[in-house]
Amino acid sequence: MDICLSRTQELTHIRPTTIHGMLWLQTHFENSHWEALASDLVQIPQEQAELLANDASDAGLSINFIPSILVSKNF
Repeated sequence: MDICLSRTQELTHIRPTTIHGMLWLQTHFENSHWEALASDLVQIPQEQAELLANDASDAGLSINFIPSILVSKNF
């Protein structure tokens, strides 16, 4: 897996998991966002995440798209 996309309630968190994933993301984001990408701090709207995932897959990257994450404080 090169990029992991995990959906939260309204946004999708982007986490590059390989150098190939990070390099590919750098071609799609401005230089000013690279540090945030490398630090797993980027979230984008769901529609944009789906487009990004399709584009990355078409480029030959392996994408893991986690549909939804809910955090519960009570177990």
